[in-house]
Amino acid sequence: MKAILLDGSNVNDTTGERIRTALTAQLKNRGWDVEHVVLREKKIGNCAGDFFCWIRNPGVCNINDDNRTIAAAIVASDLMVYLTPVTFGGYSSALKRMADHQVQNVSPFFTTVAGETHHKWRYKKYPDFLAVGWMDTADAQTEVVFRHLIQRNAINFYTKTYISGMVLKGQSDGEILESVQKWLNELQNGQSSQPVSLPASAPTVNGTAKVQRALLLVGSPRTQKSTSNSLGGYLFEQLGAQSVQTETIYLHTVTRSTDRMQALLDAVDAADLVTLAFPLYIDSLPAPVIEVLEHIAAHRQGRETRRQLFTAIANSGFPEVRHNSTALAICETFARQAGFEWAGSLALGGGEMIGGTPLVESGGKTIRIRKSLELAAAALVQGQAIPQAARELMGKPVIPHWA
Repeated sequence: MKAILLDGSNVNDTTGERIRTALTAQLKNRGWDVEHVVLREKKIGNCAGDFFCWIRNPGVCNINDDNRTIAAAIVASDLMVYLTPVTFGGYSSALKRMADHQVQNVSPFFTTVAGETHHKWRYKKYPDFLAVGWMDTADAQTEVVFRHLIQRNAINFYTKTYISGMVLKGQSDGEILESVQKWLNELQNGQSSQPVSLPASAPTVNGTAKVQRALLLVGSPRTQKSTSNSLGGYLFEQLGAQSVQTETIYLHTVTRSTDRMQALLDAVDAADLVTLAFPLYIDSLPAPVIEVLEHIAAHRQGRETRRQLFTAIANSGFPEVRHNSTALAICETFARQAGFEWAGSLALGGGEMIGGTPLVESGGKTIRIRKSLELAAAALVQGQAIPQAARELMGKPVIPHWA
């Protein structure tokens, strides 16, 4: 039996090292062949969202780097292990970069799983799934978000048995070993982790100071030609019409430039409102978006911050809007941990229907979407949270489910 360990830890992360050591030893003691992949040491580009792995070269990513070899090794394994520091309730950007490339291991065709639309399997067999995250201190809300992400990934990875494990930095080696043995026993017995439900979203807006400067962060690799830009752009047009000074930054253009990253951090500091618009990638945010959020959180750590609002707009290609829920819970966790006031979110299903066309040019099919964004803008400009009416309008199906 073969296990592949996808290690998303940071340099000098002793907690991750202790977990990996205990897990590797226990797997080998049980007769497993173990492959350990330190992702930060591999050449893995960001998923371009071009779908070439579905239509041009089925099953193979268009980016010719280590992601191809790792994706093939995953399918050839009996157990896939994710090792990661818990990052806003999700994975580290190093791990998420490889997770995004696992889209090549499923088919572009749709099927229904437990009443939801998902992509069909490409291969007849997929490995079991163990994901282990670690945190410095206990945080029940963050842990639930993390476990829910694993639960959702397990559906899309077509794994028969999945386990979500959690470790705290202060735990002893003996306690970690005990947990590892428990996880492996459960996998051996075909016992998946108990399902969890996401905590209810709770805006933390405190006050009603008028927004004067707003920053839009677009998280799609398609930048200006993306659905994310269409949604965020229309919202910001409404803010601009109310004398709010607006700025837009495309995140895929800043992660490899120190100067551009610093300019982004300066823009975040200057904004009264920061809005993140992004496409759903493997039940979460695209890896470059997580990387930027990591930089923003580190930049704000220990600093005195003034009152700033943070909102998010997620869009998914699946018709059911609930696919976006885990990703938006990660955004909310980020806002809380980075010192923003969470002003709520909007979620859209069937986002590919827009395809980057400006909403004002999209005709009647986006009437409800535009109305939702107009309601959101009217509240945000006054420093208030996105109203429920806006959320409900955005969440209504754009096209019939059968289509």
